[in-house]
Amino acid sequence: MASPSPSRSVSATSLPTPDAPAETDARAAKAAQISAACLHGDLGALVQLATTTHGLLDDRLRRTAWPLLLGCSHAGSPTQTPWHRLPPHRDEGQVALDVNRAFVYYPKNESDKQLDCRKQQLSDVIVEVLRRHPLLCYFQGYHDIVQVFLLVLGAHDAPGAVARLSLLRIRDFMLPSLDPAISHLELLHPIIQTADPELYYHLPKAPPFFALAGTITMFAHLINEYADISRLFDFFLARDTAMPIYFFAAVVLSRREELLEIEKEDVDIFHAVLGKLPRPFDLEFHIARAAELHERLSPQLLRSWPWWKLSSSSVLKSTRTPFDMSGLTLHDGELLFKQQEIRMKRQQALKSAAKRAKRIRLQLWYYRRSGSLGLAIAVGVYAIWLGRTSGGGFRWANFGPLGHAIKRIVGAFV
Repeated sequence: MASPSPSRSVSATSLPTPDAPAETDARAAKAAQISAACLHGDLGALVQLATTTHGLLDDRLRRTAWPLLLGCSHAGSPTQTPWHRLPPHRDEGQVALDVNRAFVYYPKNESDKQLDCRKQQLSDVIVEVLRRHPLLCYFQGYHDIVQVFLLVLGAHDAPGAVARLSLLRIRDFMLPSLDPAISHLELLHPIIQTADPELYYHLPKAPPFFALAGTITMFAHLINEYADISRLFDFFLARDTAMPIYFFAAVVLSRREELLEIEKEDVDIFHAVLGKLPRPFDLEFHIARAAELHERLSPQLLRSWPWWKLSSSSVLKSTRTPFDMSGLTLHDGELLFKQQEIRMKRQQALKSAAKRAKRIRLQLWYYRRSGSLGLAIAVGVYAIWLGRTSGGGFRWANFGPLGHAIKRIVGAFV
């Protein structure tokens, strides 16, 4: 009797049982390739290996590969001030609240004492990055990302990698406003519209805020399995900074039939469904689909308005790939941050001015109509009063304050 064909894996680490020996050999060969790419600093090979099935395989290999993908330098700064002596960051209170909720799903089978130690290490990594780069603004969900880096790289190496991630890959989410993050979400509509027009016209056209929690946390907020999220990070760190949006698009497209069954008017149901990942979730399938979507429908090829209006300092344009990041420093990231912040504030000022102008126009229209009505009433009252008091000609001044008032009103509309 023929053995059943293996189903698509739900976990990034599970392998089909029937082909275990062959898979083991392939895994060993891939591990050797990853080690060689890291040894020789072959970024192109590392990007390719991180993208293919099972990614970088395990944390031992990731500890070397992730810093290379982020362009980290192992030459530390001996004159650097210890971070705990630096001024506190304004967001440290929120960091403490979020860290207290960390490590819910992984690592497993650790004591409360061990988890408390990890939480302290997580707090130290986040606070060090924020104090060394005080222009960064913490966002809720950042701790979800950093805890993965802490588990993979350890407390010693995590701060340097997280600093480069923050300033060169997820900088748009650490500005004083969420506007740049929302600009990322706006790319989702043209991707789905081109890939599946029928589904696109069925979905709500409001800004896709249901994608926010997933995209700004690199899906660490939505994926509960450590093996899966670390494998997904392999993919994201190796590819374009827009890839989380394409990954979300792949998830939406894979749920086509389910979404088409929802009534178009049920916007709340759409948001509830799309705000979570389906269970079971085939990670490798969606990674492959996201890569295919990006190759076929990259932002540059779509030429959509959301893409063109993005700041040139956005991570989606300035530091898109590991190759772009490799020659940049943290100082470069801070300069790009400031450029983007200036442009963001200018756009916000223009939006505010446009709203004020619209409000003024509405007020002018309202008072114009009210003024016309007031004039009609004033003239009517004056005519009645005049008919009762005089049958002859008149001069405005003959009627004292009332005459002057009516003269001014009439003059304003003549």
